[in-house]
Amino acid sequence: MDSDRSQFRILVVEDNDTMREGMIAVLQKEGYAVEEAPDGTAAMSTLERKAADLVITDLRMSKTDGLELLKAVRTRWPATEVILITAFGTIELAVEAMKAGAWDFITKPFSGDALKLKADRAFAIVSERRRVSRLREENQYLRDEFGGGSGTAIIGRSPRMAAVFQDIRKIAASESSVLIFGESGTGTELVARAIHTQGARSGGPFIRVACGALAEGVLESELFGHEKGAFTGAIRQKPGRFELADRGTLFLDEIGDISPATQVKLLRVLQEKEFERVGGEEILRVDVRIIAATHRDLMDEVRRGRFREDLYYRLHILPLQLPPLRERKEDIPLLAEHFIRKMSPEFRRPQAELTEDGIRVLTSYDWPGNVRELENVLERALVLSEHNRIDAESLSFLVVRPKGMEVASEDVTLDEALASMEKRMLERALTESNGVKARAAKKLGIKESALYYKLEKYGLILKSESP
Repeated sequence: MDSDRSQFRILVVEDNDTMREGMIAVLQKEGYAVEEAPDGTAAMSTLERKAADLVITDLRMSKTDGLELLKAVRTRWPATEVILITAFGTIELAVEAMKAGAWDFITKPFSGDALKLKADRAFAIVSERRRVSRLREENQYLRDEFGGGSGTAIIGRSPRMAAVFQDIRKIAASESSVLIFGESGTGTELVARAIHTQGARSGGPFIRVACGALAEGVLESELFGHEKGAFTGAIRQKPGRFELADRGTLFLDEIGDISPATQVKLLRVLQEKEFERVGGEEILRVDVRIIAATHRDLMDEVRRGRFREDLYYRLHILPLQLPPLRERKEDIPLLAEHFIRKMSPEFRRPQAELTEDGIRVLTSYDWPGNVRELENVLERALVLSEHNRIDAESLSFLVVRPKGMEVASEDVTLDEALASMEKRMLERALTESNGVKARAAKKLGIKESALYYKLEKYGLILKSESP
């Protein structure tokens, strides 16, 4: 704490030499960096050279008085707090000064302890303000972009994320198709929104399609729209996402999950810039920028014949790779502070403290669900914590295993070890699939009915949820 106080600059302004020296001695003993001035005129000259975090000034002085100094500080150094020293008979004037922007006042005569208390309170407030400002500034250029979008900022200061931010700026200036590669939970949609909002189409719509969550027939209708009577249940004409995204951006999330038939139709739109609604004959033309994202190795999917090569190269004009959280662990404290700050008001509690041992637990885990899993873990910790802090104890449910040591006990049978590994794979697949069981089954390479059986077997699903 003393090292922090040494960075906190206090300017003491008092025309009584003895009193001024006494105040300086008290504050320096507490570890504060203190400068002095005998009146308001000298104080402003000192502030011109270097602004202070706190000005403690007498109200009555022979030259420029405390009230004039206060008004000058509020105008020229608005981040500086002011505490006024007032005699008993001038309390009403002190109250008036507080209305003019003073942070607090202290009445003569006062003890050294009273002075320390006032300084410590100002130190706590300004330190918190600095911390919040620092976190904001580190990501300000992208945080601003999300003001009218998802409301969530891209957080990161690691070299890997610095490279991503630089790529976003370059890509946003173009109109070409973008293909974002990243594991589930790495923030592909946030990056897509950043590209949209920083580009020339920021005034147009940003439309997202979750390709992996929709069946083939439903996805086709969502993308291209349908005419009334095109299929059972089509009771009226419906515009598709391409139409809704006209003059804006269409974000195709999990593009690697679409069927070969839909791939053909999507390729035609990218090549010809035209399409028909399902069940329709009218040719529609739209002006849309495509941003796609996938967690798959699409080049491998091309080699296996599961993804069209010509569509791949149409999308792969501007590729962007997002790092998983395990490869940028230096960002975890910053991300954790962001999520705790965001969630604390939702739980109607003061912001919880993230302790050093809590950070050690978070940075020791490999985060298969990436940033989304980190947010969920912190929410659970906030709910379960009996104290207003996130420490190792409140994260005890997060089992951290050494890398490559999925089963660390020699006392288990082979069947028990395999069952333990199978359960963890099921949990991971569900996390990475955002709870969509059809996607989780596809990720694991098993039928959906087999997935439900295994989820029920390990208590990960209730019988009533089975199909």
